[in-house]
Amino acid sequence: MPDAYVADDPAGAFPLVQLLTPEGERVPHADFAYDGDDDSIRGLYRDLVLSRRIDFEAHALQRHGELGLWAPALGQEAAQIGSGRALRPQDFAFPTYREHGVALCRGVDPALLLGLFRGVELGGWDPAEQGFALYSIVIGAQTLHATGYAMGLTLDGEVGRNDPERDAAVIAYFGDGATSQGDVNEAFDWAAVFNAPVVFFCQNNQYAISASTDRNTRGPIAQRAGGFGFSGIRVDGNDVLACHAVTTAAMEKARNGEGPSLIEAYTYRMGAHTTSDDPSRYRDSAEVETWKLKDPIERVKRYLLLQGTPQSFFDDLDTEADELGKHLRETCKSLPDPDLAALFDHVYVDGSPELMEQKAQYVAYRDSLEPEGSES
Repeated sequence: MPDAYVADDPAGAFPLVQLLTPEGERVPHADFAYDGDDDSIRGLYRDLVLSRRIDFEAHALQRHGELGLWAPALGQEAAQIGSGRALRPQDFAFPTYREHGVALCRGVDPALLLGLFRGVELGGWDPAEQGFALYSIVIGAQTLHATGYAMGLTLDGEVGRNDPERDAAVIAYFGDGATSQGDVNEAFDWAAVFNAPVVFFCQNNQYAISASTDRNTRGPIAQRAGGFGFSGIRVDGNDVLACHAVTTAAMEKARNGEGPSLIEAYTYRMGAHTTSDDPSRYRDSAEVETWKLKDPIERVKRYLLLQGTPQSFFDDLDTEADELGKHLRETCKSLPDPDLAALFDHVYVDGSPELMEQKAQYVAYRDSLEPEGSES
C-alpha cells in the first residue's frame, strides 16, 4: 500500500483492509472478502455516483443562497455506501450531519436532507421507519444514543437468537475529531461493559475542521478499542468493497451477541468541512492532489470497465443522476417556511399546560407584529 495510507501507524499494527486498489484491481485478504457479484458492484457504483451528485447539488444550492450551510462528504462516499449497504432492515444507524450516503442507503429521500440545512425543519424523515436517526449536530452525542439503543435491543431479546430476519444491531457514525469527546469514550466504555451490539464507525478523514489527525492522536484510532476491551480494525475508507466486507462482519458479530467493534475507515475529506470553511488555509494543495488518485468512485469505474461493463450503463446512470439533481433543486426551492408555532406541538406526544401557555404567548407576539388587515 502507498506510504500515505499508513503514515500514522509506523509499527504496522493496524494494516488497512483493502480489497480493491486505486487502479481497480481486486486483491485478496486473509480475513475479509466481498461476496457480491459484478451486478452488485454496479449497484454500489450507482450509489456512489448518486451520493456524490447529492453533495454536488446541495453545495451549489448553498452557493446560490438556497441553503444556509452544507456539510460536504466529497471523498467519503465509499465509507458511507460500503457500510450503509451492509445493514439489514432491522438495524439502526445513528449519523452525524455528514452521512448523506448512508441516508441514501436507508431509503431516505435525499431532498429531505435539505430542509435542515435550509433552516425550515429539524429533519423530515421518520427514524423508526427508515432505521436512520435524525442528523446529530452535537459532536459525538450520537454514540451515546447508539449505545443506549443497542442495550435496549439486548433487553428486548433482539440479539443472538440465530434469526437473520430478527437479530439486530446498531451502527454509530462519527469523525476522527469526535474521538476526543468524552461522550465517545463513555459510549465505548458502556458498550464494552454491557456487551452492547453496536459498531462504532469512525470516518477518519484526517481533519477535525482545521486540526489534522496528528493533533488529535499519536496512533491509529482503531487501537483505542483495545483500551476498552473490544476489537478495532482499520479499513481503506476509499474502498467500497472493503468497507462493505468489514462492516458486514462487525454487524454480524454484534447481532450474534458478541459485543461492540470499532471500525476506522481511513479516508480523506476532499472538500471543506462545511461551506463556511476554507481548507486552503490549513492544508497543502499537493496533499489534495495525491488523494484524488485514490478517488473511491474512479477505482470502481476502472474495475467495471475492466470487466466489460458497457458504456450504456454509465450513460444511463448519468441520466439518473441528472434527474436526481433536478428533483433536489425543485424540492429545495419549494420547501415552505415553517409555522414556528408548530414547534410547541412536537416537544411531547400529549403536550403540556406550560407548553400551551408558551405557544399562546408566542402566537400573540407574532400576531402583534402583523400589519392590520394582513392575512396571517
